[in-house]
Amino acid sequence: MSDILMPKATAVWLIDNTALTFEQIAAFCGLHPLEVKGIADGDVAMGVRGLDPITNMQLTRDEIARAEANPAYVLKLHEGRKLNLPPVKKRGGRYTPISRRQDRPDAIAWFLRNHPEVTDAQIGKLIGTTKSTINTVRDKAHWNSANIKPVDPVTIGLCTQIELDAVIRAAAPRRKVEVVEEDPTLAPAAETSPYVDERDYRNYTADSVFGRRDD
Repeated sequence: MSDILMPKATAVWLIDNTALTFEQIAAFCGLHPLEVKGIADGDVAMGVRGLDPITNMQLTRDEIARAEANPAYVLKLHEGRKLNLPPVKKRGGRYTPISRRQDRPDAIAWFLRNHPEVTDAQIGKLIGTTKSTINTVRDKAHWNSANIKPVDPVTIGLCTQIELDAVIRAAAPRRKVEVVEEDPTLAPAAETSPYVDERDYRNYTADSVFGRRDD
């Protein structure tokens, strides 16, 4: 049983204070019988202080006595230590209030215009719509296409800003990087290189260039 508090410390106390077998202690504490034997021999859990399972309401005295009388009996955790937690509900599809459902095409249009990298599946999950609806908005085949205007889904209450940011962040790697093409009106770099005089300057000297000329 692995849900008890401090298994080794509990095993130490049971070894020192009861006549339970190693197998019974091992089964209750979730340990191997050889590990329990090592605790009893002082080879395992040296220096560990025993933890009383009766004080901690993990066992009752009657349960220990019942196990001591029958070596084949398996100790049961005291019911008072079990937590009756409500069953975990599986999250279903996002519910959209009826008053907000007519706003979903506007949110879809907002995604298509501002974040085309977000997939249809992500949009549908976030605002509670279907791929067919997304396609009709994209193809302008929606029955109300004339009145659809891109609106931030957070503004109309279809999702929270945190949820929207998470979706956009997840889709960011798919965003196409816009490549700025060179302006065709500009001349190629090879044609705009600095002017080089074709004359041979090797025949020029400092005197001939900077020398003083007699008038």
